[in-house]
Amino acid sequence: MHIEFPPELPISAAIEQLRNALDSSQVVVVAGETGSGKTTQLPKLCLQLGRGVHGRIGHTQPRRLAARTVAARLAEELQCPLGELVGYQHRFAENCAAHTRLLVMTDGSLLAQLHRDPALRQFDTLIIDEAHERSLNIDFLLGVLKRLLPRRPELKVIITSATIDVQRFASFFGDAPCISVEGRGFPVNVAYLDELDNNAGEQGDKPETAPADLNESLLRALQHIELGVDASTQARDVLVFLPGEREIRDASLALRRSSARLEALPLYARLPIAEQQRIFSVGSHGAARRRVVLATNVAETSLTVPGIGYVVDAGLARISRFSPRSKLQRLQTEPVSKASAAQRAGRAGRLAEGLCIRLYSRED
Repeated sequence: MHIEFPPELPISAAIEQLRNALDSSQVVVVAGETGSGKTTQLPKLCLQLGRGVHGRIGHTQPRRLAARTVAARLAEELQCPLGELVGYQHRFAENCAAHTRLLVMTDGSLLAQLHRDPALRQFDTLIIDEAHERSLNIDFLLGVLKRLLPRRPELKVIITSATIDVQRFASFFGDAPCISVEGRGFPVNVAYLDELDNNAGEQGDKPETAPADLNESLLRALQHIELGVDASTQARDVLVFLPGEREIRDASLALRRSSARLEALPLYARLPIAEQQRIFSVGSHGAARRRVVLATNVAETSLTVPGIGYVVDAGLARISRFSPRSKLQRLQTEPVSKASAAQRAGRAGRLAEGLCIRLYSRED
């Protein structure tokens, strides 16, 4: 096992502060912007402090794809085979051993383990990542942990959030210490498609008909990018946020029909692992082709898609909601929150100054 903290990550400057907080407190809340390194470096810090010996370190992610990719990244940084020291677990798949010390899993997997192990005795540390998403699973987990902590004084809990409003989490756990870590993002210019079209119209380039649906809006946004709306952007590839798998398939087909210079790459949770890995291989396409990654909100947090300099945001997400009428969970397409919109825009500024084009209006 090889543990080091890359100095270029902002969280590395706060390692000593985090170490002291974990020594003195049972719960620590970490606020880290996108790109701060909290997802990969906090589990390594726990291993360095000797956690994961008398029980596993549990590291939760809100999505299956994130759980797999985070586990693979941690195994690579620790220089160990995936499935040994570091493993992952989610519904329908797991890759871990009896001696695995760091288990990356979905929050749903951790909830399922409460049936067999109500006191979560197999864990000595729990990292609840992306708590700002406030899903039903995350909120339920936080409530269970609050009641569990007095019975498990040796259990350490780290809660991470990408938003600044972490005081609610801290006060919920009895004024737990909060540590803020700045991100390493570059400035991102935010533009709205209707305003870009109006500006283009003043120059005589506006199309005869305004975009009528999501695919037409997307193609128009990509046209603006191809024409060099923001020439300062160094990274070439585009990350497109769409609400669901069906919209991704439709957009992929529209892109293939419209331009041979664009390489459409889908990214969603049910995509086969081999297809998902294509997203993380920069340089697999020809130099003349720009990659367009068509993703659901799985790419909003935790995952870092390499080579992204542009984001196109449809402003929609498919969210699982409980229906009181049918007594069932339903997937509903809803507008994203302001926090999610900011998270999405931030994905364009990981490598250089970026551009985010929103397909909805400024008033929306």
